[in-house]
Amino acid sequence: MGIISIGNVVTYAASILKFTDAVGRMAILLNRLKGYAVFAGDYVEYMNLPQRKHEGAIPVEKRRDGKFSVEFDHVSFRYPGSETYVLKDLNLKFEIGEKMVIVGKNGSGKTTFIKLLCRLYDVTEGCIKVNGIDIRKYDYAEYCGLFAVVFQDFQVFSFPLGENVASGSDVDAKRAEEALERAGLGDRYRRLPEGLRTSIGKEFEENGVTFSGGEKQKTAIARAIYKDAPFVIMDEPTAALDPESECEVYAGFDKMVGNKTSIYISHRLASCRFCQDILVFDQGKVIQRGSHEELEHQTGLYRELWEAQAQYYA
Repeated sequence: MGIISIGNVVTYAASILKFTDAVGRMAILLNRLKGYAVFAGDYVEYMNLPQRKHEGAIPVEKRRDGKFSVEFDHVSFRYPGSETYVLKDLNLKFEIGEKMVIVGKNGSGKTTFIKLLCRLYDVTEGCIKVNGIDIRKYDYAEYCGLFAVVFQDFQVFSFPLGENVASGSDVDAKRAEEALERAGLGDRYRRLPEGLRTSIGKEFEENGVTFSGGEKQKTAIARAIYKDAPFVIMDEPTAALDPESECEVYAGFDKMVGNKTSIYISHRLASCRFCQDILVFDQGKVIQRGSHEELEHQTGLYRELWEAQAQYYA
């Protein structure tokens, strides 16, 4: 009848199709939002949990000589809801500049000891003191800044190498390069196409490089070196390294940590020979302490572990 033109018919038909498509998409999204709300509710509930840690306000002492003393004073720890103590009545002292190895069987409390020192956990009984002050009285963020830690479950992200080492986008290139060199990754770094800007992994960059497990572990070690904190803590840092690379880490350990306090957890007792102080943990207690030469000639757990490993190299 000529009331509506062909062009209008096409426009209206297309609009109706787009409208129905949009309504369908909205229905799908509304259905998804119902599922997302469950996760969001868990997140809000978690963020609203009360702070269980005591938040201190005392600033960490800025010492020009870098001297810190650490004391575990009758420290015991058990997980919430458990009656079994992971650490029981632990008493020990050490000074900054010392290199210490912690050894023992699985489940003896070695990693828990480190997490208490770093205040990832708070003690159940007793207290930990740094320079004579209970660590719970220190400003939490400042206290955490004292430690550079490489845990067993470290993570290397799909970011540029420099950002992985610096743990942020503000990268001091000279410091990062030095940290990579000291961690034994210098040769690999020099072969990278874009140096510190080279992306690790191909998740976000097609030209990214894939690091082996050992190279990732060295990157995590370089991250700890870059932080330049007074305490360097390494929990099984050579677990993913080949024997040659492991030997390089042992031989260069003094160069890596310098005059800082270093705590080194290892199941490989060959690593104990380069440290002056060895703590032997068993069932949440330190049952032996001394140098390798001293403990090797004492009847006890250290000698048992040493002989158990040494027989495969004899």
